[in-house]
Amino acid sequence: MLTLETPKRALLLENIHPDATARLTKAGFEVETMSRALGEDELIEALPGISLLGIRSQTHVTDRVLASAPDLLSVGAFCIGTNQIDLESAASRGVVVFNAPFSNTRSVVELAVAEIISMARRLPDKNLGMHNGVWDKSAKGAHEVRGRTIGIVGYGNIGTQLSVIAEALGMTVYYYDIADKLAIGNARRCSTLDELLGAVETVTLHVDGRPGNSGFFGEEEFSKMRPRSLFLNLSRGFVVDHKALRAHIESGHIAGAAIDVFPTEPKGRGDEFVSELRGLPNVILTPHIGGSTEEAQQDIGEFVSGKLAEYAGAGATSMSVNFPGVSEPVVPGTHRLIHLHRNVPGVLAKINQVLADHGVNVERQMLRTKDDLGYVVTDIGTTYSEEVIEQLRAMDITIRLRTIESE
Repeated sequence: MLTLETPKRALLLENIHPDATARLTKAGFEVETMSRALGEDELIEALPGISLLGIRSQTHVTDRVLASAPDLLSVGAFCIGTNQIDLESAASRGVVVFNAPFSNTRSVVELAVAEIISMARRLPDKNLGMHNGVWDKSAKGAHEVRGRTIGIVGYGNIGTQLSVIAEALGMTVYYYDIADKLAIGNARRCSTLDELLGAVETVTLHVDGRPGNSGFFGEEEFSKMRPRSLFLNLSRGFVVDHKALRAHIESGHIAGAAIDVFPTEPKGRGDEFVSELRGLPNVILTPHIGGSTEEAQQDIGEFVSGKLAEYAGAGATSMSVNFPGVSEPVVPGTHRLIHLHRNVPGVLAKINQVLADHGVNVERQMLRTKDDLGYVVTDIGTTYSEEVIEQLRAMDITIRLRTIESE
């Protein structure tokens, strides 16, 4: 059984799957849950005494939030994106961040495929007509997706899996990515976004949330799309100019759109949704549910909560988005010292000199670095004095020092 030097309390926001609560409770945490996102001031008020914080996409962990939360050890983003977290500030304060880069991939891909077929068959309009009592049995404007072309912008985990399924449906796949990505199957790589836009009938965005992608797709890009194309965005809300999209739908240049993410989204279920895209024909609007299947949310809940518990209990940082990756099992009967520091030469020697000066014998030690950070895990088999901790913490390169005792 492992013990922590900080209170074992966790806060999970935004309807995170109950499996996450169960996993953290099993690890010895008192878990508080909330169904909605918290604003900055609310979050600051809620965090005193909280060691682990779980969020989704609507809660923003800013530098101001992190500065007011000295008890916080780790933040888990129970989703793919982490742009709602100030990663640099978190790292500088010794707060490790985890996400779920793979767990909802299939769910997002299936939604994209469903929406492409729905728009190609103009099902949104047919469905609305039927609910209004209009029987419109006609093939006009309805098409199969077999034999058509699709352009995938962003060829990561989601883009590549969509590529495979689209090809299985008989579509010709083109893709564009700023990184040099190997084609899957018969997909064709485009060297520029313009090349892709001129070649395909369906454009789907699967880009990440880096600030440089803000406004990535606007009037100029829509104008370059082929007439009567379909457009999807299941990535980030701020990458698309919705006013430009509305204008191209109203003009008939874009035949249909499916949007799952928005520049501004309500914080909780039942809040009013405002968008320029409401009321447009053959437009599918969904409330950021690309990864919201029971299967995906269960997988995400188990995965991220597991990472939080492993970090709290053993200092494991494998697959962290802002820390060097270390994953070493704790040996019973040892004491673990975890030292996060600025990545400069000679740190390990300084740490070991402090230990040697106090007669502390090192059983096992691991150092990993990432950019400006260094992360040292040291297991010792002897007791140590508070003076050892004070000297390590007082080193000018120390960012955060933790101790874990095993039984």
